[in-house]
Amino acid sequence: MNMVSTLPPSAPPSGGVQAKGGFQPGYILAWAFCLLFYFLQYSVRSAPSVMMDELTATMGLTTAGLGSLLGLYYYTYSACSLISGASMDRWGAKLAIPVGTLVLAIGIAMFGAGPVWMAELGRLLQGAGAAFAFVGAVYLASHGFPARYLATAIGVTQCVGMLGGAMGQSTVAWLIHGIVTWRSFWVYAGVATAIVAVAIFLGTPRPEKSASGGQGSMLAPYRIVLGNPQSWLCGLCSGLLFLPTTVGSMTWGVSFMTHGWHMSYHEAVSRAAMVPIGWVFGCPILGYLADHLGRRKPVLFGGIVAMLLSSAAIIYPPPGFFPPYILAFILGFASGAAMIPYSVIKEVNPDSVKGSATGAINFLVFVMSAVASPLFGWFLQRLAGAGGLTETVFREGFSVGVAGIVLAGVVALFLRETGAAVRAG
Repeated sequence: MNMVSTLPPSAPPSGGVQAKGGFQPGYILAWAFCLLFYFLQYSVRSAPSVMMDELTATMGLTTAGLGSLLGLYYYTYSACSLISGASMDRWGAKLAIPVGTLVLAIGIAMFGAGPVWMAELGRLLQGAGAAFAFVGAVYLASHGFPARYLATAIGVTQCVGMLGGAMGQSTVAWLIHGIVTWRSFWVYAGVATAIVAVAIFLGTPRPEKSASGGQGSMLAPYRIVLGNPQSWLCGLCSGLLFLPTTVGSMTWGVSFMTHGWHMSYHEAVSRAAMVPIGWVFGCPILGYLADHLGRRKPVLFGGIVAMLLSSAAIIYPPPGFFPPYILAFILGFASGAAMIPYSVIKEVNPDSVKGSATGAINFLVFVMSAVASPLFGWFLQRLAGAGGLTETVFREGFSVGVAGIVLAGVVALFLRETGAAVRAG
């Protein structure tokens, strides 16, 4: 059963800015530069997971306190997703995306530069700047690629981001244990991100005349996007599917294996990195399948089932019951289905609010991560009591994520099918 959803009467018809007639090389080049931005922001999002012990020792934080520090990223990320989408619809990408990249660069450098308060402020700035990465990349892809390639382009975008997430674990773990200190890593990463900001500014085409109206109308597109019930369902479904990676694997996965399974640090890092590596392959492949089939929901449901089975197989059997690495890769691959609602939300809303549609779903998705990250740290600490983090504690804690995947499947039942096969019919 599908929930009935139509565009608001005031919404302009689709077809305005999407590159339906062919490829737009200028925007595709800018999209490629923005992929570097997205790669870096995902790297620094996941990097703290391989330096949890260093952060705890240096800053004197409890498990709950560390979860709260890292969770600050998602508060500003979710809020600024709205700002980033609206700013691109109003002023275009040439100004908005480089500014976001520069804010991320400053936040990265601050995180490793000083005391706890500076790390907190840096983490907030990281989230604020990072919010422009995916929204910007999808905005540019929407202008550069024909509509029939949209899900594929979004999948490739997330593929690059997750490659950054994998390197934020495996490569950063190698760097901070013999090459540079963990503090120096953040400074160098900040400089690299600032260089990317300059490249994006130089490579992005000048914006066309805004279609969003006059002064005071910057947030007006959200009345269209958030007035559509399908937008909320897209955000809820995608958000629930993101939690096993954003809060589970990329934040607590290494701790789960080192403290719960008593695995060596380097092996735990390698295994945890298989989840974002799975995304690297899953996002473009599942996006291509959704475009090739002309239907979004069969691929979405297939990913949800695979996520559910692989998550349960990781959490509940004893360590070593299944071959290592394979289940984490399958979980990551199937998690690429979380990107399909990003295509759906753009297709159930008019072309004139493409940036705001992406901003809205990013807001909804990462509000959930912002709330879940500190709550999960608190929940683990409560389950552990005075006994410390054990396999049983993590198993009970991660069961919440399994329930979330089931709920995502229920929500997906109410999503409207928007694939090309349905439109052609």
